[in-house]
Amino acid sequence: MNSIVFESAARSVQARRRIRPHIFETPLLPSRRIGHETGSSVSFKAENFQLTGSFKIRGAASKMTALGLDSAVITASSGNHGIASAQAASSIGQALTVVLPENVAQAKLERIRSYNVDVILHGAESGLAELHAQQEAASRGLVYVSPYNDPEIVAGQGTIGLELLEQAESIDNVFIAMGGGGLIGGIGSVLKSFSPQTRVFGVAARNSAALAASIAAGRVVETEHLDTLADGVAGGMDEDSMTLPLAMSVIDEIVTCTEAEIAGALKDLAFKENQIVEGAAALALAGFLKVAESCKGQKNVVVLCGANFDRDKIFSLLNS
Repeated sequence: MNSIVFESAARSVQARRRIRPHIFETPLLPSRRIGHETGSSVSFKAENFQLTGSFKIRGAASKMTALGLDSAVITASSGNHGIASAQAASSIGQALTVVLPENVAQAKLERIRSYNVDVILHGAESGLAELHAQQEAASRGLVYVSPYNDPEIVAGQGTIGLELLEQAESIDNVFIAMGGGGLIGGIGSVLKSFSPQTRVFGVAARNSAALAASIAAGRVVETEHLDTLADGVAGGMDEDSMTLPLAMSVIDEIVTCTEAEIAGALKDLAFKENQIVEGAAALALAGFLKVAESCKGQKNVVVLCGANFDRDKIFSLLNS
């Protein structure tokens, strides 16, 4: 096993002690219907119930608690990381600027602004917003906090894996939506370090699959980004992203899903499991459903990464 995997897992153990007062230990919920219908054990790691509505508070709290209290911070996000960073910065009195893509969901924009942080709208997608934030950090002398390309951010997300190990006696397969790689890199590092038999499935949205394409190429590559229901995982990656080698070390299989498959999973979660989540969370379930036949009789965990959805978009889809 690559040493970067063990190092990341160890960092997650340290991060968990620091962030415990700032997060909610989310439940691992047994499936009501989907597990029975697929002939396997299915549980949902419900980060949609997290304090800020997504897993991102873990990474933000990890990074903020590792910084000095006098640090001025700038970050970029398609929404969830911005919300999490705003809450974390607000709770410890740090100055924060959040750069968001111009197409950010209105509900996420309003929530971030409610924390009285500075907000900049820039770029058509998250990758451009990240680039602008990095440029602002360099010119203004601020600490740039990546949504994923930072060892402390990854360590915070990895605390989900530590909770899973305590909540489940064993896990055969875990399904995780892939964005910049921080979530799957963090959880994957913990699971591969402490439960190496667990298979890690990375689930990509076909309309925005930068990490999947980069893993295939063995280096960060540019990809086309189309609109996707899984907007929380949309966008490009930093050229020097630390998450790429980490993801390549922990992911066993990649499943790519269409918009129709993500929409179907959103409906399944709402109508079969009584959970309304954002598209990126449904993406993980869509990945499981696509390979469910090969996972029959096994213990499967689907990570529901968040529930900060655009109300109009989700409700119109559920009513269709």
